Amino acid sequence: MSLYGFHKILMIWRFYNNKANKPYPLFRFPTSDLPRVTVQLPIFNEMYVAERLIEAIAKLEYPSDKLEIQILDDSTDETRLICQRKVAELKSQNFDITYLHRENRQGFKAGALAAGLRQATGELALIFDSDFVPAPKTLMQMVDYFSDPKVGMVQARWGHLNRQYSLLTEIQALMLDGHFVIEQTARNKSGCFFNFNGTAGILRISAISEAGGWQHSTVTEDLDLSYRLQLKGWRCIYLPNIAVAAELPVEMNSFKSQQFRWAKGASQVAKKLLIPILRSKQPFYVKFEAVLHMTNNLNYFLLLIILLLSLPYQMYVSQNNFNYSILIYLPIFMGTTFNLLFFYWVSQRERKNYVRDREAFSPGKFGINMFGLMAIGIGLSINQSLAVCEGFLRFGTDFVRTPKYGMVHAKESWRAKKYRGDKTFWILCLESLMVCYLLITILFTIHVGHYLSLPFLFLFTLGHLYVLTLGLFQRS
Repeated sequence: MSLYGFHKILMIWRFYNNKANKPYPLFRFPTSDLPRVTVQLPIFNEMYVAERLIEAIAKLEYPSDKLEIQILDDSTDETRLICQRKVAELKSQNFDITYLHRENRQGFKAGALAAGLRQATGELALIFDSDFVPAPKTLMQMVDYFSDPKVGMVQARWGHLNRQYSLLTEIQALMLDGHFVIEQTARNKSGCFFNFNGTAGILRISAISEAGGWQHSTVTEDLDLSYRLQLKGWRCIYLPNIAVAAELPVEMNSFKSQQFRWAKGASQVAKKLLIPILRSKQPFYVKFEAVLHMTNNLNYFLLLIILLLSLPYQMYVSQNNFNYSILIYLPIFMGTTFNLLFFYWVSQRERKNYVRDREAFSPGKFGINMFGLMAIGIGLSINQSLAVCEGFLRFGTDFVRTPKYGMVHAKESWRAKKYRGDKTFWILCLESLMVCYLLITILFTIHVGHYLSLPFLFLFTLGHLYVLTLGLFQRS
């Protein structure tokens, strides 16, 4: 865990060491020579956000004769009628827009994107998930980077429509800012592989084909394809200055299912691609970064081991009069907690460069959100450990989507909405057992007077109790 903690510091070093290394287009396309772009919108049962997305795409500033829109709708509910009505409306306004519906969801999102490409007429594919709302200038800000024929992918940063909806959404935004502000920038600018995030990005269709196309052998088809692109020698560019706003999950079960899918998918991609990457002719630092990137979710598994060992450790201390606890706790704190705090502190300081609100960073608010982030990270240890084990040890690519409700303001309630996050009752049972186990450990620790352990144990317990309580409370 300390190794992964120090990796956060390495990311910060790479970020600042390469800060001046900004990508620029080879040249800017004249309007008459702009490449034809196929906008792909993969949708599945998104009745609350589908129309908002399609309306945003219709406002993109791009020559109409160079823009094709595909609605890739695998829905089984009212979303189909919403999309069909909107497509008919835009067709009457002379938009080049197509509605594609599959009766089966073979390959899930990857299958839908592949089916769309078979009918696409564009040179580039711009992809947006249903909960995103791109600004009109987004496409024009990104397309010039494809003037370099070696560029196969361009990724924009995610923004957050409902960052201030609740403590849960603020914590999620903090987590994602660490990835999009620091990690993606540091990896790309230092020459390491970085991942396409599945949305808010453009891919060259010929590059997709050369890399083997969209494959559904994992549930994170975006991570899989982007690494295969870079193994094939395609140049990929990350643009942190261009943000596309998206909706964060507003209830715990949806958030947990999203995190489960991401952790499982990353583990599946690691199992699939790490050996080819290690055998490739890439420099050592690129391989090293790829290993840590793809296996990062092992942190949760290691954390779960620490949680399970907490009671045996207290028993050992009580029986052996161990007087050197500080030699264990101080390195753990410096290698994990301190590095994590520093990493996210830097991400929020640097985020100010990309947002209009210059007062976005508040030390007090950051402290509260950071405490919540650590607690939730601990509380997710069972959920994410199971995801990692399933990704490495089992085959299976069932894609569990994250429901979105089209809500931005805190006064809006999701409870009357139709969709719900995945409700895995047996995971809730395991989390309940973990809370009981940690409470027993705390009582034993107080009994033997090993008070130095209590701050850690209280944080462990609070994290699991918070995740469990929201998971149970928000099931209705």
